[in-house]
Amino acid sequence: MRAFMVEKYGRQAGVRAAEMPDPQVGADDVLVKIHAASVNPLDLRIRNGDFKAFLPYRLPLVLGNDLAGEVLQVGSSVTRFAVGDKVYARPDKDRIGTFAELLAVHQDDLAPKPATLTMTEAASLPLVALTAWQALVERARVQPGQKVLIHAGAGGLGSIAVQLAKELGAHVAATASTAKVDLVKNLGADEVIDYRTQDFTESLDGYDVVLDSLGGDNLARSLRVLRPGGIAVSVAGPPDPAFAREVGANPVLRLAITALSSKTRRRAKRLGVTYSFLFMKASGDQLRELTPLIDAGKLRPVVDTVFPFDDTLHAMEYVEKGRPKAGKVVVSMT
Repeated sequence: MRAFMVEKYGRQAGVRAAEMPDPQVGADDVLVKIHAASVNPLDLRIRNGDFKAFLPYRLPLVLGNDLAGEVLQVGSSVTRFAVGDKVYARPDKDRIGTFAELLAVHQDDLAPKPATLTMTEAASLPLVALTAWQALVERARVQPGQKVLIHAGAGGLGSIAVQLAKELGAHVAATASTAKVDLVKNLGADEVIDYRTQDFTESLDGYDVVLDSLGGDNLARSLRVLRPGGIAVSVAGPPDPAFAREVGANPVLRLAITALSSKTRRRAKRLGVTYSFLFMKASGDQLRELTPLIDAGKLRPVVDTVFPFDDTLHAMEYVEKGRPKAGKVVVSMT
């Protein structure tokens, strides 16, 4: 089996094609022949060692956090899938590695591929669709009529979150660059703030929810557009104590993580709002809830560029340099 492997942490982390043994298939596992996988900022952060304190991956490591493909083999306890099924998934954080020809995935993390999508389109969705669902439905509990701000509305996460928030009945505002304003409007945003020419804090106020994928000053400013009782959910801000508990951090690491987000949480408390860090989880059941929306055309993938498998390294560089015009970058294995 061929796979693209990270050899070391750091900005100069090496990625190389390597021959590896086929994955071992456990009783609850499904062996998937991967047809396509997409590149996410998470892959770059794992490659650079950003999460090594609480996600201690062993190197060398195969990256890749979502896939679409075909079932080749099922474990003895698998009840949901059969050989030949077309599937898509975001594997569990402890079992990543979709930049490869084969991967064994726990059956609970898989779902049947949306019938209306190609493998390439389906591969672009699992991580970002699950992130949007867990942020807007689980964490923020968005209700019809609420006001939701989505940052980077043309990005991989933002393009899906805008559509999902609209489907949930929210009034949706989004930020985007000048060239992407029309795209984000077409995805369903009621208001689009051109961040190159406008300050969203001067245009927006009284929002119930902010979904932040940028962190830093953008997150700090986002707290100011929330109404009292509102919530900012960030996938790029500092981890919070709830996350430390989720990953089972030891007492010392828990204190360190708590300290990382203390300034943000204090600022939120002064404003009467809540800050929540989200590190999304694999869930085949949630993908099953999303699939009908996808097949009905209410959530449509936005694919920027498709790279062949042998150009996986170039695909990662393309994302790292901020070249995608909108949506996701996909690697095709076939």
